[in-house]
Amino acid sequence: MDNYQIQTAQNVTINQNLANLGERCLAYFIDYLILVAYGILTYLLLSYIGIGFDYMWAYMAVIGLPVFLYHLLLETFNNGQSLGKMAANIKVVKLDGSAPRFSDFLIRWLLRIIDFSLTSGGLAIFCFLLNKKGQRLGDMAAKTTVISERKRVSAQQLIYSKVPDTHEVKYPEVSLLNDKQMQEIGRIFRTAEVNMQDQVLEALSKKTAQLMGVTPNESPSIFLAQVLKDYQYFTQG
Repeated sequence: MDNYQIQTAQNVTINQNLANLGERCLAYFIDYLILVAYGILTYLLLSYIGIGFDYMWAYMAVIGLPVFLYHLLLETFNNGQSLGKMAANIKVVKLDGSAPRFSDFLIRWLLRIIDFSLTSGGLAIFCFLLNKKGQRLGDMAAKTTVISERKRVSAQQLIYSKVPDTHEVKYPEVSLLNDKQMQEIGRIFRTAEVNMQDQVLEALSKKTAQLMGVTPNESPSIFLAQVLKDYQYFTQG
């Protein structure tokens, strides 16, 4: 599986695993089966209660509209995941790792017509195979991609990529922390940065400063980024 590097606003390099073609196809077929099953069951239910095709508006409202809006609504309100993506453990994210906005999901959804409906998925596969960021046409337009949460990055990647030898250490007190503590700090920091959880970053910053016995004068994100870089500088070979 290919890795995709995300550069956050604090110059933190985060490695994400791109969803491979097999995972995305699996999610697509699971969603397809769910929609087919939903259509059949609701059709049988409407027929059972005596609503025939004379009431076409009922079929459109109960079957057509949910199927039509399925991907847009699920991905918007379910953290970038349709039911198929949940089963395949993949999700839609922005290229910078942040959560997509409704407009991003809308662009992806609108271009499904070209990616899937008009080309039977051929264009989506073609774009995916040629694009190094795991994007179909809708992803390229929305500046999104699909990542896999199945495989986690290594403990070293959770902290930092290699820092230059010219790096200036600001918090030598970071040497008071051990590998396990720094891996946990790196893991929480990575997740909070990607999901823009400011309260988590603030709490993590206070706890880290307390463990080190320092009083930072930067924002939580900048402080934590500096601490992680300082630690990486001390421990890299």
